[in-house]
Amino acid sequence: MELVPVDEGDPVSGAPRRVTYALDGDGAWIAKARQLAAAFLTRARTEDGLPVSARVVEVTQLVVSELVTNARKYAPGPVRLDLRITDDALEVMVRDGSGVLPVARVANPDRVGQHGLEIVMAVAHGLEVQPEPTGKRITARIPLVETTGR
Repeated sequence: MELVPVDEGDPVSGAPRRVTYALDGDGAWIAKARQLAAAFLTRARTEDGLPVSARVVEVTQLVVSELVTNARKYAPGPVRLDLRITDDALEVMVRDGSGVLPVARVANPDRVGQHGLEIVMAVAHGLEVQPEPTGKRITARIPLVETTGR
């Protein structure tokens, strides 16, 4: 398992807080990606004074888990996890090597599995899927301050 921090912003200079991880190896990094997301938000709260609640951390970990799991399951090659704070939200971006764009399926409580994108759409306040030259990028936007409803 290899989780390599590629880039981290400098909040002191006014640049947005961000970090990029290259995820390689076996599936053990899915749990590590959740831990990294929680640590990233904890630093944003303690070092930058941003209003990040425990609930926002939990939602972020769920989104990271679902997106990284899907990339690991359906895409070849390495995966990149980008976490970036912009204004009052966190953007969770997952890049993978598959050009196949995911489509949320119709809700079906009898279906076993394949609910990841549905879950992300239910808890995120925005979801964008973009093709890239080497695959795709999925970005989920999560407000740092809890709100009621989407």
